[in-house]
Amino acid sequence: MTRPADKLRIDPDRLWATLMETAVFGATARGGLCRLALSAEDAAVRRWFVAACEAAGCTVTVDELGDIFARRAGADPTLPPIAIGSHLDTQPTGGRFDGILGVLAGLEIVRTLNDSEIVTRHPIEVVDWTNEEGARFAPAMLASGVFAGAFGADYARDRADRDGVTFEAALQAVGFKGPHPAGDHPLAAHFELHIEQGPVLEDAGMEIGVVTGVQGIVWLDVEIAGLACHAGTTPMGLRRDALQGAARLAQAVDAVGRADPGVSLSTIGVFEAYPGSRNTVPERVRMTVDLRHPRVEGLERMEAEFRAAAAEIAAALGLDIAVTPVWSSPPVVFAADCVDAVRQAAARLGYSRRDIVSGAGHDSVYVSRVAPTGMIFVPCQDGISHNEAEAITPTQAAAGADVLLHAVLAFDRGDDVA
Repeated sequence: MTRPADKLRIDPDRLWATLMETAVFGATARGGLCRLALSAEDAAVRRWFVAACEAAGCTVTVDELGDIFARRAGADPTLPPIAIGSHLDTQPTGGRFDGILGVLAGLEIVRTLNDSEIVTRHPIEVVDWTNEEGARFAPAMLASGVFAGAFGADYARDRADRDGVTFEAALQAVGFKGPHPAGDHPLAAHFELHIEQGPVLEDAGMEIGVVTGVQGIVWLDVEIAGLACHAGTTPMGLRRDALQGAARLAQAVDAVGRADPGVSLSTIGVFEAYPGSRNTVPERVRMTVDLRHPRVEGLERMEAEFRAAAAEIAAALGLDIAVTPVWSSPPVVFAADCVDAVRQAAARLGYSRRDIVSGAGHDSVYVSRVAPTGMIFVPCQDGISHNEAEAITPTQAAAGADVLLHAVLAFDRGDDVA
């Protein structure tokens, strides 16, 4: 490879135009995206992505879970590829950049290398990981989890959405079930560019976040069972009101999240009461609980305190409260050489930067189990994400892509970045 000049940059206008071009797939009236994993909208953007990568000279392969790998050849075909990966699926009311920026920045890097006739030592692969969001098929980061051995392929295939459609059936329906076994694909490294999805970088006036790791996450399903009875004839003291139990449990969830200020986080994302009649005391409530902490011991303490609160509330109100684990992801520390490649790329390019721990889960969490991994954050307006109002500027997109480009090239050259 001819060593590129430090002035090498991606084409910012082309990257932004590509982001806007793909924003038509699943576009919502409020300017966001609804592109659930393996939906018709997801299939449409996948077909666009495959065609764009092939037009850029890449060889495209698809594994058994629909992960798409677009490979640009390197000088040494015996070397495993350096992956640039993220996701194209979105939340039901998602934005135009979450995950999408990381995939399309990878495509832009391929195009930039083509324009400059640069041949890397390693192949470069742009990856679209299937069902990162977990909005349709729980848990999140499903296919990258199988890739890294956290889940079995059969487990993924059997996940079902709220309508009872399995992951496997949806995969077959959209035509993206590939022939290659998931995980049978060694990587030299994995880099991911992503919007921060929080306000830290914007608040600090920083252009680049050097992601050192990802906090741990626990997802729980909770079902509270009481007794349905008439709202006008059953005295308050004789009720087994599932919703009152859920209300107290919601307060407990909030207290758990506030116990370690600035560090711990807790959320109830789904809350459903049955039978849903105005004059009937609720018999059953279903809710989800999301707990997050950057340290293992902190996450374990949060879950223990929540379970203790659930047991106390159940006993006090005569309820049955079942807490079912859905998914857990321990805290992650990214590879030092990848983190340093990002940090030094940002410094060489003159961007303000700070180290940051990701509050959200990403495909890099699982891929880091099988390959050295690094991540780059760029600010998003007001820290808003998982929202149709999610926004970044063309300048921020270009900055992140340029840092990604130079981090990948440094890793490819084998620069001593430690």
